[in-house]
Amino acid sequence: MSNLLLDPGLVIALLLNFYILTVTSLKEVIYAVALQGALLGLLYPVAHTGFSMADRAGSLDAVTGVRLLGLTVAIVAIKGWLIPRFLLRAMRVADVRSSLTSTIGVIPPLLMGGIGTALAIVFARSLPMAEQHVSHLPIPAALATAVCGFLVLCTRREALGQVLGYIVLENGIFIFGLLLIEAVPIMVELGIVLDLFVGVFVMGIIFNHVSRAFPEASVEHLSNLKE
Repeated sequence: MSNLLLDPGLVIALLLNFYILTVTSLKEVIYAVALQGALLGLLYPVAHTGFSMADRAGSLDAVTGVRLLGLTVAIVAIKGWLIPRFLLRAMRVADVRSSLTSTIGVIPPLLMGGIGTALAIVFARSLPMAEQHVSHLPIPAALATAVCGFLVLCTRREALGQVLGYIVLENGIFIFGLLLIEAVPIMVELGIVLDLFVGVFVMGIIFNHVSRAFPEASVEHLSNLKE
């Protein structure tokens, strides 16, 4: 696993975490989450050991190359285009406001995200890791992204904002998977992306029903949905 492109890509993903925590425009958050998902999809072949072997051998097995290309295109298309387009359409159809609000303000989530990222880096260094993973960022980046996704999920008032937090949380789990590319079968990897798509699809349906009853689509109104 070469860190020539992997580590800089993960640094950009971490910076997007902070951007997502601070931005209040719903469209900008959707675009940032889409960019993060597409970036992680492009990092998938970079993290694959087959490419580092190809650098040494000067060639890449045709079947492996086609498999990696197909899976990369699928991940980028789903994370970077299909899901964001679905969320933008849900936002447009439900006619919700274009701004997101936080239950604890803007600065506290950013501070907690920074502290969580720092703790993730410190904690990752204390973990026993294989020699080829010691100098890389997947583990701290995965932990930090999961923490930031959890913060968005817990602090955003709007239902669609919580959907975006769920996606960021899944991005953290996806980064963990970069360490296990050779061990995890392709169908399991595709299953993870499919689970994300189905989860967002179900959340979108719920969001549409909630927005019909409450124009602001705030989760604070869910307590009023009683029989």
